[in-house]
Amino acid sequence: MNEHAGQSAFDPSLLIDVAGEYLFDSAPTLTQREVADRAGMDLDLANSLWRYLGFPEVEDDRVAFTEADVEALRVTKRLIDLGVLEEDRLPQFVRSLGRTFARLADWQTRLLLGVLQTAEDGEQPPLDVLAEVIPMVEEVQGYVWRRHLLATASRIALRDVRSETERQLVVGFVDIVGYTSRSRQMSPRALGAMVEWFERVVTELVVQHGGQVIKTIGDEALFTVDDPTEGALLALELVERAEADEQFPDVRVGLAHGPVLARLGDVFGSTVNIAARLTSVARPARVLVDADLAELLDHEEFRLRRTRRVSVKGYEHLEPWSLKRQRER
Repeated sequence: MNEHAGQSAFDPSLLIDVAGEYLFDSAPTLTQREVADRAGMDLDLANSLWRYLGFPEVEDDRVAFTEADVEALRVTKRLIDLGVLEEDRLPQFVRSLGRTFARLADWQTRLLLGVLQTAEDGEQPPLDVLAEVIPMVEEVQGYVWRRHLLATASRIALRDVRSETERQLVVGFVDIVGYTSRSRQMSPRALGAMVEWFERVVTELVVQHGGQVIKTIGDEALFTVDDPTEGALLALELVERAEADEQFPDVRVGLAHGPVLARLGDVFGSTVNIAARLTSVARPARVLVDADLAELLDHEEFRLRRTRRVSVKGYEHLEPWSLKRQRER
């Protein structure tokens, strides 16, 4: 009897070999110093960019790079020369890029390994199949990026705003109630399924209301919406979703309206902080909004009730308003 029966025959090291061969045309032949010299970039700046991307440091005399690294530095230098990337903001831009792709690569690698490890006993996934998958994933990523770039450019052009400026927005946080206790009681698979469904539903609802998901962090999602009424309707739909959807967890939402600085795909400012604080004090399945948003909403359409002032980090007398749907007449 085969002692390895029931186990996958796939050798994960094959993925490393195929990735190295097909993602880069050649084996490493260059040191970091040689890459910087050939790209016409200062070695210290090249090393800094490498660290900003989230990669471990490499000794200057270690052969670990290819022509692809030279070309990447050349393109980066050209973007700096053209003024597209300002040197004082280069670290933030590169770090943001590195974090985004690090998360994406981690998820994709685990997904790919999970699929490959389902091979039947005694069967090795053919290398040509592995080699085909990687370029396909890269092609899809390029398509998604182009589509998002077009959609974002259209949205920004219609608002007639620059990439980094203050705008008046509704900012919202939606938070899973009791996430810590849930995570202790659920299996990793069940917990992952719940978070995946939470992110999926939140994204769909935010988009339906003309908003944008800025980021998700485990049990919480941050989003923005241009229109105050749409933001309020979105928040109510989020807290009501659990009643009709057993997969969706109980949540609470905090909303605030005011000036927001949009930068590198994230949002900053006191409006964001207030929305976060309101979420932290909201009861399960409830929506709290700040006074500015409460003033903008139609009191004929929504039930708004001022609640007791609270003291939270950074705000000693925060004035929350409870938001509900107006009763049917």
